[in-house]
Amino acid sequence: MARRPKRFGKRTYKDHRDWKRYNEELVIRWTFFLDFSFVENWDRELEKMNKGKKGGQYLFPNSFMHWLAVWHQLVNYRGLEGIARKLAELQLIPYYEDFSTAWYRIHDFMPEIRLPKFKELNVSGDGTGMRAGNSGRYLEMKYGKKGRGKYVVVVITVESKKKKLLTIDAHVEGKGQPSEPETVIKQGEELIENGYKIDKFNGDGAHDTNQTFEFWRKHKTRCAIPPRSNAKIRRTRCNWRKHEIRKFRKWGYKKWRKIRGYGDRLSVEGENSCVKRTFGENLVSRLETSLCAEAIQKFVFYDFLKDYGKSKM
Repeated sequence: MARRPKRFGKRTYKDHRDWKRYNEELVIRWTFFLDFSFVENWDRELEKMNKGKKGGQYLFPNSFMHWLAVWHQLVNYRGLEGIARKLAELQLIPYYEDFSTAWYRIHDFMPEIRLPKFKELNVSGDGTGMRAGNSGRYLEMKYGKKGRGKYVVVVITVESKKKKLLTIDAHVEGKGQPSEPETVIKQGEELIENGYKIDKFNGDGAHDTNQTFEFWRKHKTRCAIPPRSNAKIRRTRCNWRKHEIRKFRKWGYKKWRKIRGYGDRLSVEGENSCVKRTFGENLVSRLETSLCAEAIQKFVFYDFLKDYGKSKM
């Protein structure tokens, strides 16, 4: 009988989560898809939405369309019409929408992030790519149009300890677009303007720039950013970045990672991974604005489902 191979390396991380409670949260968050609480305030919400509105009146409340928008991460627009038809058949809603109405209300919908009530943050930032197309690679190469293989770049910041989504930006890759460090700096400014104090920022080597270090230094924020392999001390104008490069070379990566708490950055990597595993990384929209909105919806609705599961515990 062959011996079982030994584990590579030594596991030093200790998971202190209450797994019984966390498992229950994972189950409860999916009950949102059968939560029909929007029915209770259907008429009252429509009356409020149509008050003072000129022209055509709304027929479906925002809460119902928000519910459908979350469903849309798993099914297409005609599937949403099918779901609504069944609800009308069961007399849960007075009437159902056609798929074009669902598209009009959802395709460029930008959901808002529910920011945390606590004001001191440990922030991690990172970017990821989502594919603009749902067909196979072979079909894209063989029959696809020019420029079909572009990606939508999504940049997010996450509260490292609570794993809470804080800010998000998305754009189609190409020239003239802001870099990942520039986008994260803009997101940091938004959080500070909203009254949050950022105690620490965690980022990968892409954020090893003078602009990034100067920004966080200005706001007295600690940084855990590993220097790039080609970083030059004499060509660096930021003294704080010079200090970090010297410390990294003196301590080595393992000691630097432990002292700086670089492991906090795994929260943002985990957020990117969870969203893609739950809702996929393919986008089906065609317009650039709709592509960006669809990418943002995936992240914000995943964060919404997490909050929903916690609130029902």
